[in-house]
Amino acid sequence: MPKENALAVGIDLGTTYSCVAVCHHDKVEIIANDQGNRTTPSYVAFTNREHLVGDPAKSQASLNPQNTIFDAKRLIGRKYQDAAVQEDMKHWPFTVVSHEDKLKIQVVHKGKVRSFYPEEISAMVLARMKQIAEAYLGCSVSQAIVTVPAYFNDAQRQATIDAGAIAGLHILKILNEPTAAAIAYGLDLRNQDGGTRNILIFDLGGGTFDVSILSAEDSIFEVKATAGNTHLGGQDFDKRLVAYLADEFKKKHKRDLHQDKKAMQRLKTAAERAKCILSSCTSASISVDSLYHGIDFHTTVTRARFEDLCSDLFRATLKPLERALKDARMNKGEIMDIVLVGGSTRIPKIQKLLKEYFNGKELCKGINPDEAVAYGAAIQAAILTGNRTPKMQNLFLLDVTPLSLGINTQGGVMATIIKRNSPVPTKETMEFTTTEDDQDTILFMVYEGERALTKHNHLLGTFTLNGIPLAPCGVPVVTVTFSIDENNILTVSAKDVETGNTSHLTISDTRGRLGKEEIEKIVQAAEEFRMNDQTQQEKIEAMNSLESCTLELKRVAEEQVLDIQAKRRMLEMCESASSWLEGNPLAEKEECEQRQKDLEQAWDSICGSIAQSENAEGAMLAEDQEDHTAGADGAKVETQAENEMQ
Repeated sequence: MPKENALAVGIDLGTTYSCVAVCHHDKVEIIANDQGNRTTPSYVAFTNREHLVGDPAKSQASLNPQNTIFDAKRLIGRKYQDAAVQEDMKHWPFTVVSHEDKLKIQVVHKGKVRSFYPEEISAMVLARMKQIAEAYLGCSVSQAIVTVPAYFNDAQRQATIDAGAIAGLHILKILNEPTAAAIAYGLDLRNQDGGTRNILIFDLGGGTFDVSILSAEDSIFEVKATAGNTHLGGQDFDKRLVAYLADEFKKKHKRDLHQDKKAMQRLKTAAERAKCILSSCTSASISVDSLYHGIDFHTTVTRARFEDLCSDLFRATLKPLERALKDARMNKGEIMDIVLVGGSTRIPKIQKLLKEYFNGKELCKGINPDEAVAYGAAIQAAILTGNRTPKMQNLFLLDVTPLSLGINTQGGVMATIIKRNSPVPTKETMEFTTTEDDQDTILFMVYEGERALTKHNHLLGTFTLNGIPLAPCGVPVVTVTFSIDENNILTVSAKDVETGNTSHLTISDTRGRLGKEEIEKIVQAAEEFRMNDQTQQEKIEAMNSLESCTLELKRVAEEQVLDIQAKRRMLEMCESASSWLEGNPLAEKEECEQRQKDLEQAWDSICGSIAQSENAEGAMLAEDQEDHTAGADGAKVETQAENEMQ
């Protein structure tokens, strides 16, 4: 249960960038990170000394590509054998390995090979967003709304909840990204017309694509239909551009870049930059010095060339759009607002295709496509924790399930129990029976998908109902119940009507979800990372302090008038400390502190000697002055006596 009136944040956990927002003081604020950026790269990097998250991780990606992880959202909740995973592995510089029917990402950290679940990587990004929020708010944050693509399946949603638990966050609700964006867009429209507005959210981000159609009337936002592709986004456009640039390099210099991971990562960074430039300019220059074996690479990419390279991917966004309209039983003319969400919607060709599809209708660009999802999530977080603003007083959300759900029946036919785009939360029950005489056990195989045969759909899991009384086939009655909660999480149960025997689908065992013990181990490991990060930070601070002390004492020793021996001794100690720092980048905090203490003591000793010397000289001068004064007084007395005698 959410803690009433305790602050909760909204987090847009993106494929390429993440964003965090909070609703307090009657307004929603997007929280900037310590770099001053309102979005944070969803990157995690491992080095010989530490692990980095966000901007620092992305900035060193081209130097350490094998140990810099991105696109974790494309792996979360998936299996190693997944065709999409196998295709992406060809382009990633890091290594993905199979692990007990799940998958892990393998890196080298502090000289050791380590493996992480995608949930752990996502948890590190979530923990970073949590830190950003806590630094801004000045208090602990333990509750959050986390958004996911509307087309995320059950396993992916469960894995996101696990990532939140590892990060120390209680996820109040998993919210669909288009729904969050609709809240952000529609909150200010509620009181404009008073009638119903049909809003289409076109959400094309770094790695996923969603289309959702919502009906907004007063304070009620009802999702009518959703469709999309969890494997289409800006990263796919980048791959096309990188492949083109690599071929250009090969044509010009007869060298193949694909075997050099550092070169490919540098080319990817240049391609990302060029893609962004092409959204506002008709051409972009790409220049990478010493890209491969000392060869510089310079070329120009036009917007027309980029659009041609990605033309099929751009057109692929229209199919889910058509499907969503069909499921919502609406035509193009009934859509009043077309809202663009996600950074990839800035691409002019995407906007042109969408505008043409809706017969020239203007697109709504009034909200920041990078921040809208986090903004809407923060509003929902405020509602669930009792921190509503006046605008939110009567806000109510009605969401839908993105895929049909059912079980396998005789002949491999899918018996659909919950249809696609059914409102959630929901609960549906259907009766089944045995297919053989004296059958005392039934194996239930649960699927999601839209195909008639289960072999073409996605298997969510299996469970067995035992203890059915022996009877001819078709006589026993078994009720199967599918229940979906507000997070779109599915629970399935089967009950024999005669005996009352019941069996449930166990999520942790059948869906590839991390078990409780595994999560506890990962949480402990995350705590170790936190302690290691703190130790590393203290070590870096000690090294920086020693370096500052060395440079300062060296400057002062050179500027002050000192005894030649003392000056030489001080400069030698400073040089020795500088050399030691350069040769010991992994030095411990205590060693740095001891060396700084030795330097300071040596300087204090020299300063003490100077002070003693100055005191001694002062005393001698005072004595000489006294002698001189005494002599003068004596001369005055003698002169006076002589005058009196005369």
